[in-house]
Amino acid sequence: MQSLITCSLILALILPCFGSNDASYNVMDFGAVGDGKTDDSQAFLKAWQGTCGAQGTPTLQIPSNYEFLLSALVLKGPCNATTILIKLEGKIVAPTKDSWAGNNKRSLISIINVKQLTLDGSGGFIDGCGSSWWPCKTCSRPSMLTFQYCNDLSVHDFTITNSPKSHIHVHYCEGVTFSRINVTAPGDSPNTDGIDVTYSKNVLIQDSTIQSGDDCIAISGGSSVVNVTGIACGPGHGISIGSLGKRNATVEGIYIRNCTLTKTKYGARIKTFPVGNGCAKQITFEEITLDQTRYPIFIDKHYGSYSLTNGEVEVSGVTFRGFQGTSFDGRAITLDCGQLGCYDIVLDQIDIVSSLPAKPACCSCKNAHGTVTSTVPNCSCLMP
Repeated sequence: MQSLITCSLILALILPCFGSNDASYNVMDFGAVGDGKTDDSQAFLKAWQGTCGAQGTPTLQIPSNYEFLLSALVLKGPCNATTILIKLEGKIVAPTKDSWAGNNKRSLISIINVKQLTLDGSGGFIDGCGSSWWPCKTCSRPSMLTFQYCNDLSVHDFTITNSPKSHIHVHYCEGVTFSRINVTAPGDSPNTDGIDVTYSKNVLIQDSTIQSGDDCIAISGGSSVVNVTGIACGPGHGISIGSLGKRNATVEGIYIRNCTLTKTKYGARIKTFPVGNGCAKQITFEEITLDQTRYPIFIDKHYGSYSLTNGEVEVSGVTFRGFQGTSFDGRAITLDCGQLGCYDIVLDQIDIVSSLPAKPACCSCKNAHGTVTSTVPNCSCLMP
């Protein structure tokens, strides 16, 4: 018994030296000022190094009632921690175009090679100060938040606004969930995608509101098993698969349902360049509500200003089901399938009318093959 008591006392003295399993690393404790004018990047980096180096389940704390100015920041793994929580309760602001330091204009915050990460944005948000960048059409503009090689990632209750370019980019990640994301940018802000997914697998994006000047969600080359549900999109360019063709990449196993598209340029879109190779297959858009969408259903195999080549992206196994609402000027369904065509296209239970009585809803096809049932407007141009 005496030996047991002695061992217990020794453990009690030693264990605190290894740090708590739920230690919290507050950026204010590492020199952050939080006045919105002082660059707090180094304080964030030091706090991250402590968080990443800790054992167990540490938290990186970004507290409320402060505004943190950051320059380009890279938070790298791998980490010692089993899981990591980033709790964003304060405000993060990006520098304006003329104040951006250094040549790294890829992203304001890049999180790379971190497993089992949760970003809880309750109460906080990121402002990209994009209006200082948007007038410069030739500038290399940064995204705001990039996740790269981050498996088992969860981001929820998060607000991000006015990015110079895309707001959130998911690249080479697996096992990702985005919930209750709020993205806002003006409808005329250039290339301000809400969420871009590239070369990623097993991704869920749900219950979110996205207003942007480009795609609300873009799912691009190398991505598979992506589920999108409960998205309110608009303004913006809708929910897109692509652009495809620059690289020999596949997008497959995509399921998009229960989304509302309000005054968007496009609705459900697949876009491929008339060059290169690759394929888009096993894609379903289902239960989509439209309000004055200019091109509600659109397959575009002539995207971009490229000359036609012998190569062409394969588009097959695409289902559009349960669409209802209005197109802006009647161009309800456009299936432009290029020289090699699209195959196994399904149009089912579609009711799209024009918001302009003088321009009734219509369907146009080029080399599109599939089946059509219970669809308004009539789409008899779809070939077997």
